[in-house]
Amino acid sequence: MWFRRDLRLLDNPALLEAIDAAKTAGDERVIPLFVIDPHLWDRAGAPRRAYLAESLRSLDASLGGQLLVLHGDPAVVLPALCSEVACTSVHVAADFGGYGSARDTSVEAALGDIPLVRTGSPYAVAPFRVVKGDGTAYRVYTPFWKVWERHGWREPAAAPANGTKYWKPTAGDGIPAVADLNIALPPAGEEAAWQRWELFRSARLSTYEELRNRPDVDGTSAMGHHLKWGEIHPRSMLAELGPDDVTFRKELCWREFYADVMARKPNSMNTSLDHRYDAVMRWTTGDEADELLLAWQEGRTGYPFVDAGMRQLRQTGWMHNRVRMVVASFLVKDLHLQWQFGAQTFMKWLIDADTASNSHGWQWTAGCGTDASPFYRVFNPIGQGIKFDPDGEYVRTYIPELRHLSGSAAHEPWEHSSGYAHGYPERIVDHKAEREAALADYAALKSGPKV
Repeated sequence: MWFRRDLRLLDNPALLEAIDAAKTAGDERVIPLFVIDPHLWDRAGAPRRAYLAESLRSLDASLGGQLLVLHGDPAVVLPALCSEVACTSVHVAADFGGYGSARDTSVEAALGDIPLVRTGSPYAVAPFRVVKGDGTAYRVYTPFWKVWERHGWREPAAAPANGTKYWKPTAGDGIPAVADLNIALPPAGEEAAWQRWELFRSARLSTYEELRNRPDVDGTSAMGHHLKWGEIHPRSMLAELGPDDVTFRKELCWREFYADVMARKPNSMNTSLDHRYDAVMRWTTGDEADELLLAWQEGRTGYPFVDAGMRQLRQTGWMHNRVRMVVASFLVKDLHLQWQFGAQTFMKWLIDADTASNSHGWQWTAGCGTDASPFYRVFNPIGQGIKFDPDGEYVRTYIPELRHLSGSAAHEPWEHSSGYAHGYPERIVDHKAEREAALADYAALKSGPKV
């Protein structure tokens, strides 16, 4: 069983298939394997590597210490292991990502006569299954959501039988050591995922629609990192939702919509679906771009709601979803920097960084992706803060320089004589002026030729 983004035992069809295959083969032993692939590990940010290491330790414990961790190119590692221990089959959940799909094709070829068996996926409804009546793909979320919900999903798979013979044939290379990040990572692993889900479902799901946009309260599920690594399957969560939990079901569907879009257009990981934004739009460049990007990354823009979000990211490895949209809009439409810079920053720091959701979430805000309301939607970083952090608690949590300002005053330090008394920086751009410049650029793009 080659674990990848399914670091769990419950509701894991690929694992059940591996167990059944072992029984059919007569030996009954299943090797639980995880491969540290340098192509992925070296590109992952330190917070994500640290969280993955903890999740692997949790999985290893649930397997009785039998998780085999090997390092290297899977197309080399898998055939060598199978040859050494006479594997009869290799079992995985299907990967629909650009790299993952190509990697699995290479592994399948390298295994020769040993089958690579794909069972299930990280999604309730796998990519390519939700289509229009003519068989083509959806480019907009709302019609996708309607068909996705009608399509439905299977019930959660059964738990593995007690007494399954997990086998670790060699010590392997072990879980990599990760340097201390001074980040308080959330608990990792399948048990932690279920604990968080039960807490949210029992205590916060009923107020989710009302509070999900408030970063100053614990109103979201915070299940992104658990879903990213498959410590729980979305199907398991959907099975416990009621008919009135539409808003949360829609959030789970966004994840599957973006996976479908990227599976069909793998290049959209780094390039805009509307190519004009990469080829025609006027962007800030050179030293000025470097300085603005660094100020944004470090939370020094002078806009408290934006800076609180970026500091939360670097301090915790996570950022509230409403704030993600605001900081993304600010980067693209106030600083006039391409969305790819922001997406790369998020991939470096987020523990829940999922390539499809990250790239297409950025494109949604930038106005160059799947959204029907494109570039002319510009989030006001001041108004958004006052609306969704009305008492300024979120800002004061992450910006100590503004803790002397009470209530909503923390969102507008320039309006108070003591606003900058503790070293908070002044605004690096004028939002009103930059918004007008962004809209002018968009108007020129819209009137120009298509690319």
